[in-house]
Amino acid sequence: MKFDDASGLQNASWPAFVVEPKGKILRANRNALETFARKIGQGENADLAAVWEPSNPQKLEQFLDSSRNGSAATVSVKLAGQNGSGAAWLARVCPAGENSQNFLIQFFPEPQAGPGDKATAGDAQAQKQKLDCALQLARTVSHEFNNALTSVLGHTSLILSKIEPGHPWRRSLMEVEKSAAKAAEISNDLASFSRQDKEGQNKGGGNINAVLQRCLEFFKRSPDGEPVTWAMQLERTLYACKFDELKMQQAFLRVIENSVQAFRSGQGRIILQSRNVDLKEGTQDRNVKLAAGSYVCVEISDNGCGIEPDVLPRIFEPFFTTKRDKKHRGIGLAWVYGIVTNLGGGVAVSSQPGQGTSLRIYLPAEKRILRETPQFSGEELRGTHSVLFVDDEQLVLTMGQTILAEHGYKVETASSGKQALNLISGGKETFDLVVTDLVMPGMTGRELVEQIQKLAPGTRIICTSGYPWPPPQIKNLAFLKKPFSAQELLSKIKLTLGDA
Repeated sequence: MKFDDASGLQNASWPAFVVEPKGKILRANRNALETFARKIGQGENADLAAVWEPSNPQKLEQFLDSSRNGSAATVSVKLAGQNGSGAAWLARVCPAGENSQNFLIQFFPEPQAGPGDKATAGDAQAQKQKLDCALQLARTVSHEFNNALTSVLGHTSLILSKIEPGHPWRRSLMEVEKSAAKAAEISNDLASFSRQDKEGQNKGGGNINAVLQRCLEFFKRSPDGEPVTWAMQLERTLYACKFDELKMQQAFLRVIENSVQAFRSGQGRIILQSRNVDLKEGTQDRNVKLAAGSYVCVEISDNGCGIEPDVLPRIFEPFFTTKRDKKHRGIGLAWVYGIVTNLGGGVAVSSQPGQGTSLRIYLPAEKRILRETPQFSGEELRGTHSVLFVDDEQLVLTMGQTILAEHGYKVETASSGKQALNLISGGKETFDLVVTDLVMPGMTGRELVEQIQKLAPGTRIICTSGYPWPPPQIKNLAFLKKPFSAQELLSKIKLTLGDA
């Protein structure tokens, strides 16, 4: 019941918890355990309600529910300490992640009056202002970090698409790409923590098949590991389900990586499957209880060494690993389990020593079929249209211009909304497509889009942002989340221009 060290909260000097809507504690950092351990309980019985003082204006469940419905805020509350006496804290609440029903709560000691001093409301207000400044800093860092990662990921994926599989630099570039993807995940968590509203909660359904196909391409490009035969058995009329694509991709990659490492010698075989599951009544798959309803099931199976019966029940425990290499911290499958269960799903595993392992991920789904997204590669990614690329970050502008020009597009760039409008209204160039960042100083991306729709209503537009989804005022526009790879940018352009 601890935070992953990568979250940045494990060693924080203040208590932090991830809790369910009714207060059950899912994770706690070191300071939280040291401060409240004897009160909150242990393991599955740990509950924040045990330290929630009755003198608080709301019960814990009501407090969490009100936090869900409004903007995140810093609120003064009282919690029972180790000695049983109540102490004043400033509580900061936000969603535990995109599309998550759980909460991240951080508690900061409320300033108290010293001997002979008179406590004032200004003390608490000053502390709140300090915290708000820290949150603003986190938002700014996340935004700038995403821009830098967009440049790194875009250039790296472009070079990888150009060099041969046996090139001596290919392995290093693969590591750069993996590191950029991991950094993007951390940046996304930082943005979720700092955000004061619930952007992204209404995110539409995604297609799991597209994520699985990207994962397969990732491992096919890798020169490492034992020889592997890959097979994909995908349901073409797959149900829609809600998830964060970056996190789900990382989850699949970690499961597949375990399967690749399960081959001790000889030819290995890994099968990636997706299918729809409709349950008229509740059922159980190994360790997972499934309520009646519709699910998308992703199954990743291999014919590797398998898992010993005494080890199998422990594979989702944080920091448990059977690997001897020190770089393996044993948080991979625990991380996968956390992502899936936060979405209301479950992870089932069956394995026999010497015969292989099968891991099944169940995600709640809607009985609504998504149109299969076309997959482009090679020459299919090329085009001849005229594109205006708009971003206030020069690194991103250079990356976009390089990728698009390399693939045949006629590209102009603008570092501000005003400069973009001058190019559009000048009449010297007619643009088939505008790719614009949403968060820019001066004229925002949203304001730019509104002006483009007035000046050139037939122009296709793609909005980009490090935030999970464009604001509700922008509708019927294509969206590409930062950071993105060269292939993701080019594919989104193809689809938006109707070249699929």
